[in-house]
Amino acid sequence: MACWEPCRFCYVEMADIASSLLLASTAPGGGGGGGGITDIAITHDSSPFVSVYPFTSGVGFGTKYSNPSILPPGGCRGVSFQSSDILLASGSSPYIVAYSFTSGVGFGSKYSDPSTLPPAFALGIASIPTDVAVANQLNPNVSAYPFTSGVGFGARYSLSTTGNGTSVDMTLTDVIYGTTALYYFKVVRFTPGVGFGAQYSIPSVLTREAVDCCFSSSSSEVAVVNSRSPYVYVFPFTTGVGLGSKYSDPSTPVPATSNAVSFNIDDTCIAVGIISSPYIHVYSFTSGVGFGSKYANPSTLPAGAVYDVAFTSTDIAVSHATSPFVSVYPFTAGGGFGSKYSDPSTLPVGTGRGVTFRVS
Repeated sequence: MACWEPCRFCYVEMADIASSLLLASTAPGGGGGGGGITDIAITHDSSPFVSVYPFTSGVGFGTKYSNPSILPPGGCRGVSFQSSDILLASGSSPYIVAYSFTSGVGFGSKYSDPSTLPPAFALGIASIPTDVAVANQLNPNVSAYPFTSGVGFGARYSLSTTGNGTSVDMTLTDVIYGTTALYYFKVVRFTPGVGFGAQYSIPSVLTREAVDCCFSSSSSEVAVVNSRSPYVYVFPFTTGVGLGSKYSDPSTPVPATSNAVSFNIDDTCIAVGIISSPYIHVYSFTSGVGFGSKYANPSTLPAGAVYDVAFTSTDIAVSHATSPFVSVYPFTAGGGFGSKYSDPSTLPVGTGRGVTFRVS
C-alpha cells in the first residue's frame, strides 16, 4: 500500500517513491520525483484490474495504456513499479503477477508465476531492485522472492510467522508488515539474496492489526495505520537497532479508520488515507520531532474512502471508493494542496485499491 515508495530503494503497494528515486525520478506504492512525464498505476476491483496512464505534473493524465494481453486473475490490491517492470498483488491465484513495462509503450509480456505461490489473497506489495514481497492472508504473513527483470521470480524466501498478513513495505535491509498476530505489526531484518533475519522488538502500542505500514524515505521512521484511535502511529527507527518510542499523536487527530499511510520524498510530510470525510489528512513532519500542523483539506475532496496514497515531489495521488476511483492533486511541502487535476478520460473500473507513480 504505499509508503511513498521508496527513497530507500523501495517500490511499493499497499505502497511505493523508492522507485522514482532509484530510477532518478520516482515511484512503490507511491513515491515520486520532480516534474516531467511520469506514469501512474491504479489497481482496482473490476476488470481489467489495473489501469496505467502517462502523467505529466502540471498537466495531468494522458491516454490510458492498453491492457496487458493476459489480464490479472482478479481484483488487485497493490502495485509496484520497477525500472522495466510492474508487479501486482492480486486477490486470486497466483496472487502475485508481474509484467514487463516500458514507459511510453505500456505492458509487455507477463512473467511466469513463481514456483511456490503465496498461500492466499495478497493485500499489499513492495519491492526493491532485487526482490519483491506481498502480504497474504495465510501463513506466512509475507511471501518474498528474488526478482530479476527479464528473468522473473526466484525461489520464495522462508519466513516463520503466525496470523494473517495485512500490508507490507521493504527496504534493502528491513521489512515491515501488518499482521493479525500479537502486536499487530512486525519489523524484521532482510538481506537480498538471503532472506529474512531476526525480528526487532515491537512496542505493545497497537490494539488492532495494522491496515497499512511503511518506512520513511530515509528509513529513519516507520508508520502504521489501523482502525483504532489514534489511527496513526509513527516511531523512530534505526536499522540494526530497532524502534524508538512512539511520537506524540498529531494535534489535529485523524478522525476515523485509516487505510493508507505514506511519507513524501524528503520526509517533511506524512499522508493518511481515511474511510470518512475529508478522506485524506496530510501533516508536516520532522524526523526526530514528529507531527506538525495539518495541511488544509483539498478544495475538491476525494469521492470516497481512500485506500492508498502516493507522492511525487510535486503531486499527491489517492485511490478511493466511488467514481472516479483516483484523484490527483498538485502538492508541495509548505504549500499544500492545489486544485485537483481533471479525471482521466478512461476511468479505472471499480474501487481504487492501490496507486503509485513512476518517473521515466
